[in-house]
Amino acid sequence: MANGQVITGFSKPKVAVYSYASNAVTYASRMALARGVSVELSLETSDTTDFHADNVVAESAGGVFTGGTVTLTVDGLKEEARRLLMGLPAAEKVNDVDVYVYDDRQVIPYVGVGFVVRVMENGITSYIPYVLTKVIFEEDGLSAETQGESIEFQTSELTGTLMRDDTANHAWRKIGAGQTTEAAAEAVIDSILGA
Repeated sequence: MANGQVITGFSKPKVAVYSYASNAVTYASRMALARGVSVELSLETSDTTDFHADNVVAESAGGVFTGGTVTLTVDGLKEEARRLLMGLPAAEKVNDVDVYVYDDRQVIPYVGVGFVVRVMENGITSYIPYVLTKVIFEEDGLSAETQGESIEFQTSELTGTLMRDDTANHAWRKIGAGQTTEAAAEAVIDSILGA
């Protein structure tokens, strides 16, 4: 009998633009963010409420998800993904080079975020598709260091606010069943996040 799953990896972070109309959530412009390094969800929940009767807790309503943050660390954000996440306007040309201006014209969109978590249970590896249904990312910063005697690899970190979506049941996370391959888990994410 299985004792539980241990996480052994994180990969394939993707985003797609979120929209809600006619009582349905849809996604568009799905794309890879970059190569995944790590993911962390910090969740906020309401307090557990207990009802007492006969001097004991007779009923208890557990806390529910009220919000939180997702922190994604990737090897380096792809240009197209940065433009999508930051809601950048069309590029200006400078010496025949596209230059993207961060200014009042930016409209940072809500997005869906998907990724694969690799787990192992009883020596068997599975790939679990995760989708966070509605996220808005903060402006991405920059941290870079000059090369010394050896190369020090540097990554990009993105922080987004987690929200419930606008459907009747207000979903905020979807977790698929473990798949035997990473490609199969990625296909589930692609189906949820659309084209």
